[in-house]
Order: sequence, then C-alpha cells, then structure tokens
Amino acid sequence: MRESSATVERVMVAEDPTTFVTRSLPYIQIELGGIPGDRHYGLLRPADSRQKVYPRGMLIANRRQISIVSKEECECIANRLDLPEIKPEWLGANMIISGFEKLTELQQGARLIFPDGTGLICEGENLPCIGPGRVIEKMYNQVGLSQKFVSAAKKLRGIVCSVEREGRISEGDTIAFF
Repeated sequence: MRESSATVERVMVAEDPTTFVTRSLPYIQIELGGIPGDRHYGLLRPADSRQKVYPRGMLIANRRQISIVSKEECECIANRLDLPEIKPEWLGANMIISGFEKLTELQQGARLIFPDGTGLICEGENLPCIGPGRVIEKMYNQVGLSQKFVSAAKKLRGIVCSVEREGRISEGDTIAFF
C-alpha cells in the first residue's frame, strides 16, 4: 500500500575523503553497501558517539549509507537562519527530493522504492551537527552560523537510509514511500 510519493531533484556523492560535501551526478548506482566511492559506502562502519552501547571504533552495521534531504526542509532551515539558501551538498546529502515536506519525520523502517525497484529503508532522522554548520558558516562568511545551524535544522535535517535492494537512482525519478 503506497502512502505518498516525491521526486528526486538531484543525486550526489561524497568522493573526497577529506570532506563530507557532495557533488552532483546524473545518477547513482546503488549497491548493498551504498554508493560505490562515497565516503559512507560499506556494509559495516565503526561505532561512534551515536552508538553508546558499543565501544567507539567497534564494527557495526552501516545504517547511514545514504543521506536524503528535502527541498522544502532545506528552504525552511535557510528561512530560520535568514539565509538565501542551504544547499544539500553542504549537508553531505546524497539526494535532494521535493514533494515530501516532512521528510525528517518519516518513520524508521519506512521503505523508499524507486522506478527500477531500488529499495532503501529509512533508518531515522539525520541529527543536525556542527560539521555542516561550519560549511554553511564558511560559505556565508558569518561567524556563529555553525552553532545556529544545529538549532535551526532540528527536525529538518533529513534522513539516513540503508540499502535493501540494489539498482539505479536518477534525477527525476519518482519515489514511492511505504
């Protein structure tokens, strides 16, 4: 049973290991480990401060393979910060979508299905952190934006997903949410 749909505006990859900032591609090929070449690619990843039940560095399942933001929520963050725009690549997003205004509130476990059958599972909210705030602060040359971003992006930062079924995601694809 289909709940709603949205459109893929852009797909992006973070290939430079020195930054999480992404760059646009016409499409991304999705494997069970995520996007080949992306900094978040892999079936496993080291535990960090988000997984307090495991020692830092212990290998755990990678539930942060793909990061998705919505155009509407990026606009809302920009409005809260009184800025002209917040670009999804500054947030390290692999995808920006439109037509799903409350993406960050998507229930954990929801399925995102693409035209060729590619399937992602929502693993939950991508909590705001100071890293993207520093990028925004640098782009606008405004001291203090990094801290303001964390508050402004609360419940608007998008979601992280893991891959359930491999395939290809392209600009213009329609996403069905289940």
